Amino acid sequence: MIGVVSHDAGGAEVLSSWLRRSVEPYCLVLDGPAKAIFQSKLGDLQSIPLSEAIEKCDWVLSGTSWQSNLEKQAIHQAQAAGKQVVTFLDHWVNYKERFTADGSTVLPDEIWVGDVDAEIIAKEYFPHNLIVLKSNPYFEDLKQELKKIKIPPVNSQHCTILYVCEPIREHALLQHGDERYWGYTEEDALQFFLKNLNILNCDVSKIKIRPHPSEDKRKYDWAKKLSSFNVEINSAKTLLEEISEADVVVGCESMAMVVALLAKRRVVSTIPLGGKSCSLPHLQIEHLQNLLKIKQTFSHA
Repeated sequence: MIGVVSHDAGGAEVLSSWLRRSVEPYCLVLDGPAKAIFQSKLGDLQSIPLSEAIEKCDWVLSGTSWQSNLEKQAIHQAQAAGKQVVTFLDHWVNYKERFTADGSTVLPDEIWVGDVDAEIIAKEYFPHNLIVLKSNPYFEDLKQELKKIKIPPVNSQHCTILYVCEPIREHALLQHGDERYWGYTEEDALQFFLKNLNILNCDVSKIKIRPHPSEDKRKYDWAKKLSSFNVEINSAKTLLEEISEADVVVGCESMAMVVALLAKRRVVSTIPLGGKSCSLPHLQIEHLQNLLKIKQTFSHA
């Protein structure tokens, strides 16, 4: 019996896809965005209290969260009960923070990663822990879905841009007590993008802003006033549907940007000048800072 513990969307996508391939019985401890994600893939499910799951299970499989300490509590309580704990990392950034709560670090017995880039990063941060490379079940599901969706070719005449958002301020404040710990906020990044939109060298017909699942849908309404382009703000469609309808996908360092690479879309990071470097290791991602510097160099030549 596996005790599966999940809160945030990224980890929930990976764990629910993993469970679809597993034949082992499991019990679930779900909260936050994870509830809807698990239900969409596995049907109506019952979530039980953490203490009950740890008592029932033989081992624990968790995701990681910045919004919640649920998974950290699961690691601590499971180890105290003598149960093995495995955590499946779903991203490439903030690895140490994913296991830190109230200044103390709680690491699982084993860490799973879904690609070689994540494996390299994890081994740098956790050299003394067991890091296991697995195929990424979420990406495998996405690849299957992409085969079913007839994705149109990129339109060079009328470019639709999808902007994928992240709650950077909230994350920085929770983890470091400073909203500007990384040198920028999500509002800074969106303003930087809208101000330098011409750097992308495409004929923009529409900009679609997709708030993060944890964000208020009205959070970015102010952006409509900053752009002369047609700006829409919603997330009524699935991520894959919105990516398939876009020609360019932009954001800071969101998982959605990596999904867009799988769909063969142009992807650009909009982390502004003064912000930390984008931590996504994928070489196909362009960086608006660099594009701006290149244009300035040529204009002064």
